[in-house]
Amino acid sequence: MTVPGYLAAQLTNSHRTYLERNPKSQTAYQDSFAYLPGGNTRTVIHADPFPLTFAKGEGSTLISVDGHRYLDLLGEFSAGIFGHSDPRIANSINEAMTGGWNYGGTCTYEKELAKKACERFGPSGLELVRFTNSGTEANTMAIATALNITGRKKILVFSSGYHGGTLVFPLSVMKGEMVAPMNLPHDFVYAPYNNIRETREIPDHLPPDSLAAILVEPIQGSGGCRPAGRRFLHFLRTEAHERKALLIMDEVMSSRLGYSGCSAEMNIRADLMTLGKYLGGGMTIGAFGGRKDIMELFDPTKSKLFHPGTYNNNVFSMAAGITGLDIYNASEVHRLNNLGEELKEDIQAILMHHGLYPDSYPSPRVGLVEIDSLQTGTKAYIEDHPDKLLQLPSMFVTGRGSMINVRFSGPDASQWQALFYHHMLERNINIAVRGYTPLHLYVSDADCKVYLESIEAFVIEHKPMLTS
Repeated sequence: MTVPGYLAAQLTNSHRTYLERNPKSQTAYQDSFAYLPGGNTRTVIHADPFPLTFAKGEGSTLISVDGHRYLDLLGEFSAGIFGHSDPRIANSINEAMTGGWNYGGTCTYEKELAKKACERFGPSGLELVRFTNSGTEANTMAIATALNITGRKKILVFSSGYHGGTLVFPLSVMKGEMVAPMNLPHDFVYAPYNNIRETREIPDHLPPDSLAAILVEPIQGSGGCRPAGRRFLHFLRTEAHERKALLIMDEVMSSRLGYSGCSAEMNIRADLMTLGKYLGGGMTIGAFGGRKDIMELFDPTKSKLFHPGTYNNNVFSMAAGITGLDIYNASEVHRLNNLGEELKEDIQAILMHHGLYPDSYPSPRVGLVEIDSLQTGTKAYIEDHPDKLLQLPSMFVTGRGSMINVRFSGPDASQWQALFYHHMLERNINIAVRGYTPLHLYVSDADCKVYLESIEAFVIEHKPMLTS
């Protein structure tokens, strides 16, 4: 049997089991078509044949309307780093509610959260900060700031980058194979992620003094937990400085990887950086900020740059964020990242043991760094060995610290990813359809063991086709 034929048969069986197991979720999905297009208001959480509907969350557990309990390894795509019911977060919100909300004015909470954010992320470049309602909005404002500051129009972005629902850059878009109709109509310039040689040439072909900003993620969360190489990020910092453009570090997800952000861990100071996800303690939030001389242009007394927003300083996000930053302190950042690194190494050890990684890989501790080319696609190199390019294994794991993604390569990658997703649901483990598992604070060593056992079971069951 061919691999496509095998996958089609396996997915048919998985969907049949799923339908039999989740009749109430199916009904909820079908009923919602009357009010939501495709029964959905958030594209990324759709799954075939339909997504689960959850009724409750507690700690590291999600409970579906069908009564099944799932170990949650998704953590709301990083926003849920505090689990589903941390009493400290709940108490902070309840206390804030006793004073009312929707003030239509400034409040004490925003001032305290701003102080905490700047003190914490200052080493990454956050000298002054403005709050928004989402990471998407934060990146939108950072771009608008760069355009206004520089008087230029072009923004350098990278393959597989994701900076919000209106700033999506899959490799297929950059190669002209598809369009992204929901993207904002800025003058984007495309470059390959982690590829210094090809990226170096691109700004050279632009009109003089036209590049306003370089926008990059230190690790591409939506793009598959693809870490940027240290040399690549330092190259971008130098390029931005020499071309008098602004370096915008999108740390909406990656800021969880270091107490002061991933940029500080890489010894890089951004001109502007964006934050979001967990910063609001699990509530809706975003933030952008950076160099004092830039951000002071938002000072209303100077009437330079305009930034309104009814819920920028809402008491729920501000109060929860204050408590959240106390909870996710330096010790917890270190602990969670270590847990993630150990999990990644253990996954790699399983894949190596079963022959899915080449014999040339030196040990389970190696990390894959993917390097894109707008001409030839994607290859990878082993960390600290950037001159030796490798083909991606059929099944592999990428990530850094507590951000981890089990992935597949080749023409059948999406079918393998879907089969892996359903394999985990059958074992009562909730992950993203794309295999993303950003660990949260309620994930334990025992939870990781359960996930590892399920991964090995998947590999053993499908090994003949994965190695064919």
